[in-house]
Amino acid sequence: MINKIIAFSIKNKFIISLMILALIGAGIYSMMTINLGSVPDITNNQVQVITVSQNLATEDIEQFVTYPVELAMANLPGVEEIRSVSRFGLSVVTIVFKDDMGTYLPRQVVQEKLNEVKNDIPENFGEPFMGPITTGLGEIYQYTIKSKPGYDTVYSPMDLRTIQDWIIKRQMALIPGVVEVNSFGGNIKQYEIALDPERLNAMNISISEVFEALENNNINTGGAYIEKNHMANFIRGEGLARSLDDIRNIVVENVNGVPILIRDVASKVHFGSQMRYGAFTQEGREAVGGMVLMLKGDNPNAVIKAVKSRITEVQNSLPEDCT
Repeated sequence: MINKIIAFSIKNKFIISLMILALIGAGIYSMMTINLGSVPDITNNQVQVITVSQNLATEDIEQFVTYPVELAMANLPGVEEIRSVSRFGLSVVTIVFKDDMGTYLPRQVVQEKLNEVKNDIPENFGEPFMGPITTGLGEIYQYTIKSKPGYDTVYSPMDLRTIQDWIIKRQMALIPGVVEVNSFGGNIKQYEIALDPERLNAMNISISEVFEALENNNINTGGAYIEKNHMANFIRGEGLARSLDDIRNIVVENVNGVPILIRDVASKVHFGSQMRYGAFTQEGREAVGGMVLMLKGDNPNAVIKAVKSRITEVQNSLPEDCT
């Protein structure tokens, strides 16, 4: 057999040369496209279901959120293990599937069950959602945003967090292979209304009425169109609050033709922030950070190069006093 192979190779040198060139080309292509990472990703095939319910005790999280999710996921095809963690205001259920089911089929069957289990969770107890398509080794890049020395008073931690969420994060999320960008540090900007109980009692207005007024008067609507001179004039109602004054002038109730506004029942309408339990610092100064998560199974080497290239572009769109 070996003699025949040697004889064939000697007689057909051109064909053998083509085969060798093809093997060399395939090897070069494989070397250029192989997924290069610092460590191999041996994470099992899992899907995480996360539910955030602010201010809900751990016992209630376990009873009303974690248990219904676990029960719904128990009979899914290909499930090998289900484990969960219940904390104050947070429920995380991890469903481990067989490796041969792939990445997207488990997420599809989990999503179908989530649509059903939402009805079993009490109202205002949070809505479960799936975690990103990544693994524990998907954290491929971290960066910080801070004001340059001497400009600490120009950009507050709230301003830095706003820059991260509305400028940097949106540009980083468009990179192929990036599944999510997480933000850390700073203060998340909020519009806060400090209601005056004495004014509410004097005007016989409840807090629920204030909530309802804010919800109904903070939205843009469409009104179809009016046809005139063979042209369609589209109607648009703008009711979205865009400033603190817009919030102050929202009507809560109309008494005998006299409107009662938010500013009439509130002692203050101002910018605030969510309560935070720590700070993100760099070199002794408060900063804001971001973490880039890679899509499961993608090429870490290629994604990191694309992220570094995009970081350079994003730097040009930041204010001159930030870096």
